[in-house]
Amino acid sequence: MFSGSLVAIVTPMGADGTVDFAAWSRLIEFHLANGTDGIVVGGSTGESVSLEDEELRELTRLACAQARGHAAVLVGAGTSNTRSTVARVASLSQLPVDGLLLVTPAYNRPTQEGLFQHFSAAAAAAGKPLVLYNVPGRTAVDMLPEVVGRLSQVAGIVGLKEAVPEAARVRELLRACRAGFVVLSGDDASARDAIAAGARGVISVTANVAPRAMKQMVSAALAGDATRAARLDAALLPLHRDLFVEANPIPVKWLLQQMGLVGPGLRLPLTALAPQYHETVRAALRSAGASA
Repeated sequence: MFSGSLVAIVTPMGADGTVDFAAWSRLIEFHLANGTDGIVVGGSTGESVSLEDEELRELTRLACAQARGHAAVLVGAGTSNTRSTVARVASLSQLPVDGLLLVTPAYNRPTQEGLFQHFSAAAAAAGKPLVLYNVPGRTAVDMLPEVVGRLSQVAGIVGLKEAVPEAARVRELLRACRAGFVVLSGDDASARDAIAAGARGVISVTANVAPRAMKQMVSAALAGDATRAARLDAALLPLHRDLFVEANPIPVKWLLQQMGLVGPGLRLPLTALAPQYHETVRAALRSAGASA
């Protein structure tokens, strides 16, 4: 259902932090024109924790209207509170999205059983397919393959975005999960290796600024053309690395501003990219064959 190069898209904002819906339309068109397979609205890169519910709904509604039939649309629905997650899942399921992305609860550090019950409760309330999201570097909890395997048997849970950057983790997940369960990489730098291990694609930060190059690399990897995939990925490696010189999405939003696609807005506590990193990030984009 979900495969290829999906973008963890930024949320464009003006200097005052208001959502820029005109820039949103431009971003969606940029991705459709460059072959992006899916748009993930309101994920970590989209500043999910800073968005109001109505902003998220409107961003999702507009993305669905513009991308439907051309790219899959998923929306981030997870919170650190099971009750609010269930309510958000039920609400967002009413939109014409292809799926909902549910991150593991951050900060409260649930047990593995707590994760199972949290996601099972969300699945019971969902009217759309659910893709779970494991990102220990942000949430301080690692959902282990055994629990993902159990969750893969729950109706409505169809996949996982896995940000542990290890091909061995992908293989372990696929062994634990039911046939047809989709694993997507959540780490650009290891996405090619993850695909070689059985992942069906990537939810990418790099795709925000180099969508066509990411699409080409992922397509080559999925086709089993390891030589071409490695060559294409080599040009992207500086972006995979340097888009994280400060906390995501600070560098990628700055670079998109330099490309003329979005305005300067971030919401506190995020702040503008420090000047000492400007040339580093520009150089990474040039390595990928583009400029800003």
